[in-house]
Amino acid sequence: MDEVAEVIRIAEAAEAADGASPLDEAARIALADGVASVVVDRSGFALVHDGDLSLAVHPGHRRQGAGTALLRQAASYDDPLAAWSHGNHPAAAALAAAHGWDRVRDLWVMRRDAALTLPPLEPPAGVEVRSYRETDAAAIVAVNAAAFADHPEQGAMDADNLARRMAEPWFDAAGLLVVEDETAVLGFHWTKQHDDRLGEVYVVGVAPRAQGRGLGRLLTLAGLHHLAGLGVAEVLLYVESDNAPAVAVYSRLGFEHADADTHVQYVRRRRTG
Repeated sequence: MDEVAEVIRIAEAAEAADGASPLDEAARIALADGVASVVVDRSGFALVHDGDLSLAVHPGHRRQGAGTALLRQAASYDDPLAAWSHGNHPAAAALAAAHGWDRVRDLWVMRRDAALTLPPLEPPAGVEVRSYRETDAAAIVAVNAAAFADHPEQGAMDADNLARRMAEPWFDAAGLLVVEDETAVLGFHWTKQHDDRLGEVYVVGVAPRAQGRGLGRLLTLAGLHHLAGLGVAEVLLYVESDNAPAVAVYSRLGFEHADADTHVQYVRRRRTG
């Protein structure tokens, strides 16, 4: 069996049925690079990488105990493990409750109609927004590390991870926007075009020393102008549900969140005794 092909087949069937893919970008890269532990059969798959579990049951094999069987095969009960339920699937909630996993994070997907009018881009004096240059790599890694020091996923990006993401087919240097003044790079907005109709506010990071100057909004707006120029119909972004300042900025720019657009992270409760 071609494990990678089988995982992709099941993931695509699950996405068609559920409206959300069970594989996020990190899981897809780990699968493609052969660095994930995979349990897969015709009924579904469980994929583990860097302490994260992705699990899906094929729509044709549900309500037969396949999810429980896959979870038991994949889970190493001596190690911390977290799992995302993309789209907050009720079966994932039931499986988590039955096996001692706690809901710890809600990640919102917010969406914006790209046809909505955008405010003009007006950088303050002495500040420039431009596209990425190869010499910016180290500065972007440094800004990212500072901006996301407390973020469990994005904060781990190093030079190798940056290069790996840039090797993805969708990467476009023109869509990685940098803001700088006469002193240094102060922040960046990495946009992503999924296809002809869908764009994404992929990552927005501002150095802590430059926060409070409106650069996050400036960068977000610059990225939206870039995506609008590509002709996409909709732009989405991911944001922690409890990040009130970011949600407020995005809401003022026309982004909205629907209850169905929520991803939930579960963490396995530590066993005692």
